Amino acid sequence: MNMNSQACSSFTIFNFLCPCIILVFMFPTMGSCSCTCDHTTQEIKPKDGSNPIEVILHYKIMSIASVLVAGGLGVSLPLVSKRIPALNPQNDIFFMIKAFAAGVILSTGFIHILPDAFESLNSPCLTQLDPMWGNFPFAAFVAMLASIGTLMVDSFASGYYHRQHFNISKQVPTADDEEMGDHGHGHDAHVGHIHVHTHATHGHAHGSANSSRGLVTSELIRKRIISQVLEIGIVVHSVIIGISLGTANSIDSIKPLLVALSFHQFFEGMGLGGCISQAKFESRSTAIMATFFSLTTPIGIAIGIGISSVYKENSPTSLIVEGVFNSASAGILIYMALVDLLAADFMSPKLQNNLKLQLGANISLLLGAGCMSLLAKWA
Repeated sequence: MNMNSQACSSFTIFNFLCPCIILVFMFPTMGSCSCTCDHTTQEIKPKDGSNPIEVILHYKIMSIASVLVAGGLGVSLPLVSKRIPALNPQNDIFFMIKAFAAGVILSTGFIHILPDAFESLNSPCLTQLDPMWGNFPFAAFVAMLASIGTLMVDSFASGYYHRQHFNISKQVPTADDEEMGDHGHGHDAHVGHIHVHTHATHGHAHGSANSSRGLVTSELIRKRIISQVLEIGIVVHSVIIGISLGTANSIDSIKPLLVALSFHQFFEGMGLGGCISQAKFESRSTAIMATFFSLTTPIGIAIGIGISSVYKENSPTSLIVEGVFNSASAGILIYMALVDLLAADFMSPKLQNNLKLQLGANISLLLGAGCMSLLAKWA
């Protein structure tokens, strides 16, 4: 269908441009820095006398494998729901798993990303150069703009695909239209109405099938847009946090980051995988989206390892780029978690008509948000 090709092309453009834009902005951070606020992390020499640089590199390589497996497993589980009935998107258990994953994503935005953005944009290394950074909450401002921008993208994309689909539907005559033409009914009289015709041998209704088919298509378009926009927000954050781990120079900071990232990638992947599964993409598009999510954080870690010797985390450029991207990522994830994941499910008739499922989903949401918030104590 034309709608499918347009949706897939938009996904490809958005998802593959995001990391390119990030890398373009990250390259200036690799240069020399004239900022005097250069706090380097003390390397703790292992008790066995081994080279600390080699030990740190070993942990970083191990983190690539761990995060890759966790992300790939998390995003793949909902996609194999045909073989695992408990993970089918229409199953009650999946509602609770998705609520838990949404809680993880929500906590990631509020507890993990947004405070880091405030820390970066309010750093003394920036305020000493320009007091403007300390006099205005730029992190909250960028997060707000990102949320509004996500809403606008959501709205315009939904409107665009609706107009494209229904314009095409109007141009292509249906079998019902042709039958009505044979019986002398005008096309204008058919549009927007439900007609019931009784023939000599049988009776049938026109319009109801088209209406339900349009409703299904509208819901499917919405789910596809949600999955694409959610992946964009996740990708931006994943690359940034991957670079942060890859440039870390202390085992004490790498270990908790490794645990937090693995946990986060698994349940974030569950949430994204559920959205992709419900969107019913073609197999090729589904595989691309799942693979892209799984690889973004490991790629970020690899980039961080490559630039760790020249990367200066306290340089003004690094702080601004990291702070702005973290703020934008937080705004996107918070919006997506609340509006597209939680509100869509929690206000659905299926949940509203089932008290046990409603209580289970709320408990799962609190558990997901609580567990991810608890990890902020170490990472």
